[in-house]
Amino acid sequence: MKLTTASPVWAAAVVVAATLTQASVASAQTYIERVGPDGYVRRYVVPAQSLDPSRQIPPQRYYPPNRGYYTQQPYYRPNPYAGYPTYRRNGREWNGGRETYEQPAPQIQKITGPQYRTYKPDAVVKTLVSDLLPAAAVENGTESQLSDGFRLDAVRVSPDAAVGMEKAIAEALKAHYAENPQALWVDESGPTATARAVLELMQQAASEGLEANQYAVSLPPATSGTDAESRNAELATFEIAMSARVLRYAMDMKDGAVRPNRMSGYHDLPDPTLPAGDAITALASSNDPVGWLKGLAPHEPQYAALKRELAALKTVDEEPIVIADGTMIRPGEMDVELPKIVKAIEKKGDSDLLERHRDALDAYDGGLNYDAGLVELVRDFQKSNGLKVDGVLGPNTISRMTSDSAEARAEKVRLAMERLRWLPETFGPRHVIINQPQYAAMYREGDKTVFQTRAIVGSKSNQTYFFTDEIETVVYNPYWGVPQSIIVNEMLPKLYRDPSYLDRNGYEVSDSSGRRVSSSQINWRQYGGKVPYNVRQKPGPRNALGSIKILFPNSHAIYMHDTPDRKLFDRDMRALSHGCVRLQEPQRMAAVLLRESEDHVRANIGSGNEHEESLSEKVPVYVAYFTAWPDDAGSVHFYADMYGRDDHLADAVAKTGMTRLAGETLPAVAEGD
Repeated sequence: MKLTTASPVWAAAVVVAATLTQASVASAQTYIERVGPDGYVRRYVVPAQSLDPSRQIPPQRYYPPNRGYYTQQPYYRPNPYAGYPTYRRNGREWNGGRETYEQPAPQIQKITGPQYRTYKPDAVVKTLVSDLLPAAAVENGTESQLSDGFRLDAVRVSPDAAVGMEKAIAEALKAHYAENPQALWVDESGPTATARAVLELMQQAASEGLEANQYAVSLPPATSGTDAESRNAELATFEIAMSARVLRYAMDMKDGAVRPNRMSGYHDLPDPTLPAGDAITALASSNDPVGWLKGLAPHEPQYAALKRELAALKTVDEEPIVIADGTMIRPGEMDVELPKIVKAIEKKGDSDLLERHRDALDAYDGGLNYDAGLVELVRDFQKSNGLKVDGVLGPNTISRMTSDSAEARAEKVRLAMERLRWLPETFGPRHVIINQPQYAAMYREGDKTVFQTRAIVGSKSNQTYFFTDEIETVVYNPYWGVPQSIIVNEMLPKLYRDPSYLDRNGYEVSDSSGRRVSSSQINWRQYGGKVPYNVRQKPGPRNALGSIKILFPNSHAIYMHDTPDRKLFDRDMRALSHGCVRLQEPQRMAAVLLRESEDHVRANIGSGNEHEESLSEKVPVYVAYFTAWPDDAGSVHFYADMYGRDDHLADAVAKTGMTRLAGETLPAVAEGD
């Protein structure tokens, strides 16, 4: 049991080392312990005459403040008339000879972030071909095709003929062929040249990071020994299957095969932009379906670079390079592991890096001396991989050189291509990309990165979301509005112990009406979850947002900002924030966004007052997550999956593939079932 003082700042205890009687009080060893604002416990001897033996409390377990032991000896409260503070035990307060009660602190219900979910792909069912044909074909049939081509309203098919497809695709095909019975992929002689060209394109889906077997369609026999009606039925079934697979391919190329928002609450991305109905209409009206399908891929140069990297990884030598555990090589030292390290850089370094240091690599003769030329090579490798640039060959640098087989890197590239399909096909003439695994924020104009700075993103328990938005405003000398999650999870335990914590640390507290209140006047112990108060930190050198914040209003309260803790940018692993994005050079980022000079930004900060400046035009921002990402030269760099999102996406991709292939073997489902 714990004693606390009536004063919110102090906690105290009175302990008697042996069972006391009235006769032994005078010689008892008695003390009080006080916990001060600095958190240290101070012990004070209590004069025996200040104790009243008549107020002896029966023996029971008692945990003194901040101590790991307990005693079963009796203990006493000091006499309030002897000049000592009033003390509480189990919520009871002795105050001038009467007892009052204090509500004990509740168990805090912490506010947690979003959860990862078991991914559920779109269901695939075997749909009867007859359900998708125009009504005239089902009711009447025909003995011959019309002269203007192969029409589905002139065909009778087997009642058992079926094709596996998603519900949205089935609905789109039914609506399309009801209005347009003309076949898209066959004529009286069989599949058209256009159909064969599209099939060939879909068979190359692996080059786009997709799985070709999900778009496979079996060609009907070139000739058939059956009658014309049976032959027409074969062609009609192929037509439906072909349309279903082409729509699936088109929608995957445009918006991705996986719906990201189903994976976790950390994904907040727009809905797919190419409905099945729009896709079939576009295909039917296109003179070049192959060209139209190719044009669905993301238009940004990063996608083309990833596609080239995926092709190149197929030819990479898989022989692993093993470097001894614990290797640490500093500039000027000699080490037997150095030849393997140089080989690892040649294998893992991008082409531009290798070209820049071609002279040093050509001059290297396999020696053990870590000389200046190799140090510069390593520093450049560290810089291009987002590591601390110190030239020291330590565990982080060596791990980046030797981790990830060619197949593991290829998987990262495929996942990056999938994630790119979730974003707009073009990013805009001016935009910002925040790549969380890279710990970097990039301001870009067209295809060029104008400015790049180191970033700190959310920790694993406070992950930064994957979403898009538009930057609107720069705020100088900002207040920091503390989120409820931080108030509850981190501040509330401190406020239980010290209600003046917020007052002493430069925070302002206001109630729901906006009225300012002192934190020391609030009984924080009555709250075990969200509190009905707003807390904000005043501008100044200790403010968590530093001197500037850059806003792109969103439901996640995420923005870019400055920070007073500059040393954290020297770390390699920078998943350290509560979810917002801290920038190493926020003033420069603000300047390029505002199209102003850094002097302009510094002058506004120098005013000392909070005020804001709007951008002349909104700038798109992509708060993204790519563990493989190319630079402006097209060289792809690989980054650690610090949130484990690659695993979740790979699982979603696998489940989507299994669901689609399993749909080929399911029983046929008639319309309305």
